[in-house]
Amino acid sequence: MHRILVIDDEKAIRSVIKEILEAENFNVEECANGAEALDKIQKEKYDILLCDIKMPKLNGEELFQKVQELQYPTAFIVMSAHGDIETAVKFMKAGAFDYLQKPFTLDKLINACRNAISRNETIQNRTKSPTTSGRTNSSIPEIIGQSKPIQQLLKIIDKVALSDAKVLITGPNGSGKELVAKRIHALSYRATFPFVEVNCAAIPSELIESELFGHEKGSFTGAIAQKKGKFEQAHNGTLFLDEIGDMSLSAQAKVLRAIQDNKIQRVGSEKDIVVNVRLIAATNKNLREEISKQN
Repeated sequence: MHRILVIDDEKAIRSVIKEILEAENFNVEECANGAEALDKIQKEKYDILLCDIKMPKLNGEELFQKVQELQYPTAFIVMSAHGDIETAVKFMKAGAFDYLQKPFTLDKLINACRNAISRNETIQNRTKSPTTSGRTNSSIPEIIGQSKPIQQLLKIIDKVALSDAKVLITGPNGSGKELVAKRIHALSYRATFPFVEVNCAAIPSELIESELFGHEKGSFTGAIAQKKGKFEQAHNGTLFLDEIGDMSLSAQAKVLRAIQDNKIQRVGSEKDIVVNVRLIAATNKNLREEISKQN
């Protein structure tokens, strides 16, 4: 049974998380602060550390640093309030597996923990033979180069691949953004599931929603049959949105809902469809400038 240590100074939150995860057959223990957790992890092995940021004695950031110093093999998931998002992003860049913004839904909590276990298994499989892990080096897209920037890029890819974080890749046309996306997918625990690519710039704005979310038969002129969208096609895998800077504002709003709720609706339907995808996006535009121009 997989073991999870929940670290939060609010007892009510710990109790609810414990009850939810035990119902999913996880073995869950609790700590009220980072100091207690540090003592526990030096004696016990936990598959996941589910940790709040702001706590007395030893806060989440300090505990994470200790975990890294100890080279403790675990998936570190950060729980953060709205005001702590920037800090949570720092955790992700430093190697944390995922973060959950409070208040989070039951589904988000369970999915994050299941994904973390899958990530742990991927790491374990890397130490085995290629036939055991189901992948060979030839199936991983190769980025060629010995320069310092290329080596730094490869290190970032390796680190990001093992998390379930959403990724934005920027750079001019022809710089290899798609190759980076495919390598991240191939090195992730989702590698045995689909990698689905969408070129947002190549699809007319009036068709982008149907392309992403699918449609029901008869939902518009020419919809002669039901069609699954790219989100459904990429279920459990990776969805690569290339040239996302060219996506319409209305489509962006629906993509945001899909990201936040892990749910979509086909065009012409009011039924929610649950999807589990990792999102990687790419653009050749400066998105900050585009936002400032209200584009």
